[in-house]
Amino acid sequence: MQTGAITPYIDVAQLVLYAFWIFFFGLVIYLQRESKREGYPLVTGHKGKRLEGFPPLPSPKTFLLPDGKTTTVPWNEPIEVINARPSAPWDGAPIIPLGNPMLDGIGPAAYTQRSTDPERMPDGEIRIVPLRVATDHWVAAEDPDPRGAPVICCDGTIGGIVTDIWIDRADQMPLWIEASVTADPARRVMFPISLCRVISNANPFDNAWVSFGSIVSGSRGRSGLPRSASGVSVKLASVTAAQFAIAPGIAHPDIITPREEDRLMAYFASGHLYATAARSEPLL
Repeated sequence: MQTGAITPYIDVAQLVLYAFWIFFFGLVIYLQRESKREGYPLVTGHKGKRLEGFPPLPSPKTFLLPDGKTTTVPWNEPIEVINARPSAPWDGAPIIPLGNPMLDGIGPAAYTQRSTDPERMPDGEIRIVPLRVATDHWVAAEDPDPRGAPVICCDGTIGGIVTDIWIDRADQMPLWIEASVTADPARRVMFPISLCRVISNANPFDNAWVSFGSIVSGSRGRSGLPRSASGVSVKLASVTAAQFAIAPGIAHPDIITPREEDRLMAYFASGHLYATAARSEPLL
C-alpha cells in the first residue's frame, strides 16, 4: 500500500475530504437555522398558520444588550391585523387597502416593529437629536439653513414651516427636518431630509429648477417658490399638504426611536405611490 493508505481502498486524504463535506454540510445547516432568529416563523395567508420551513427554528437564545436589557430570539411575534383585503383567494395575491394605506402601513408604507428605545452613543448620549439639544453642532456657513423656510408639498401648497434639524451625532450628518404644521402650528412633523430638497436663492441651479405653479401665499424667490427671509425653501415632493399635516408624530419632542424612524420614513416614502390617484395607477 502507498503512504497514507489505510486499506487498499481508503486513505487519509479520502477521509479528510469526507470529513470536510460533513463539516461544511453541518455549517450550512447551522447558519441557515441561525438566520431564522428574526422574521420566523413566517406568516401565511391562512389565518393562524405559521411556517417554519427547513431546517427548523433554532432553540431560543438570550442576548445581553448594551443598555443592560436582554432580548430572546426567536419568538412568536404577534400577527398584525392589516386594514386591507386580498384581491384574489389564493396565497400571495396583491392586497387592496381599505383605508389610508400611508397611515395603515400597507405596501411601501409598511415598517418594522423595531425598538422603542432611542439609539445611544457609546458614552450614553442619545444619538439622534435636534440642534436645539446638540448645541455643539451647527449648519455650515456655506450651506443654506432651512430653519424658518416653508415646506412646499407636491400639490404646490405650504405644508409647514421648518423649526429645527435633527442630526446623527455618530455619523455627523443631518437626518430629519422638523416643521410646524401650517394648519396647526402647535403640531410638529418630522420628515427625512433624504426625501426633500433645500432650495436657495444663492444657488443658480436651484433658481433654474422647475416651479410648482400655483402657490397660495409666501414671499417668492426668482423661481416662483415661496422662500424664507433668507431666501430658502424646502421641497417635499412625496406628499400633499393635507397628508403632511396628518403624518405620524413622535412620543417625545426631543427623542426619536428606531420604530418611529421606520414608520416616518415609510409614511413619506409611500407618498410616491399613494399621495395622488395618478401615482397609484399604471402608466399604460
